[in-house]
Amino acid sequence: MKYKAIALDLDGTLTNSHKKVSEKNKEVISKAIEEGIKVILASGRPLFGITPVADILELEKKGGYILAYNGGNIVDCMTGELIYSRFIPQECVHDICSESENNDVYAITYYKDKVLSQSDEDEYVKKEAICNSTTIKKVDDLRKFVDYPVEKFLVVGEHEKLLPVQKALLDKHEGVINAFFSESYFLEVVPAGVAKDASLDKLLTMLDITSEELVACGDGMNDIPMLKYAGLAAVMENAYPEVKKYADVNAPSNDDCGVAYVIDNYIL
Repeated sequence: MKYKAIALDLDGTLTNSHKKVSEKNKEVISKAIEEGIKVILASGRPLFGITPVADILELEKKGGYILAYNGGNIVDCMTGELIYSRFIPQECVHDICSESENNDVYAITYYKDKVLSQSDEDEYVKKEAICNSTTIKKVDDLRKFVDYPVEKFLVVGEHEKLLPVQKALLDKHEGVINAFFSESYFLEVVPAGVAKDASLDKLLTMLDITSEELVACGDGMNDIPMLKYAGLAAVMENAYPEVKKYADVNAPSNDDCGVAYVIDNYIL
């Protein structure tokens, strides 16, 4: 087979508009695994938000990998081993929270299996909780509460309000953290060097698979690095117009089982 691995974004790609994995996608992914294809779930979600999808696909039994926090964690689903991890430097936490407050938007991170924020009413904070099928833990001061290592912050709000946050963080912490958009209302803040392409490269090297042997499926702005990296880039019909520029394959939408289409037509 020409391709040996497939990297799947979750929201807007593998999962439909109701955040569910269709039976068709599940069935075709299972066939791919039987044929020896390595399945990699690559998402900006926290690890606890991806694990239920891995469970649906039975990756603990069949084998597969998770790239969480845009690649800040790499986990072997079969063994549960954390292969790779990176954390936000503690000295950056104060600025992430302060710049968010200064621009009337909210910073989010994660605590155990919950979304952590200073608001439990903001519509964008609620979106992140729904996305991960969890609840919100509200705290008075995020800066004081986060005294433990975290892989990612998410700053949420209207796009125009997020732009100055992005600029301030990149100007002050260049080379230490990175800040990029996954959605127009989600600004991802991760350690410098963390991205889906970089983590995929680490994992594929371990598996003795080349980037040319990888298929990547995505729809969001944070998928662009892995789409550029992969030998075959498949972009969902529902993707942002900017993302579609990087498509080798224009797949049906996430509600029309675009992932199954790609596997059926280009892998199996």
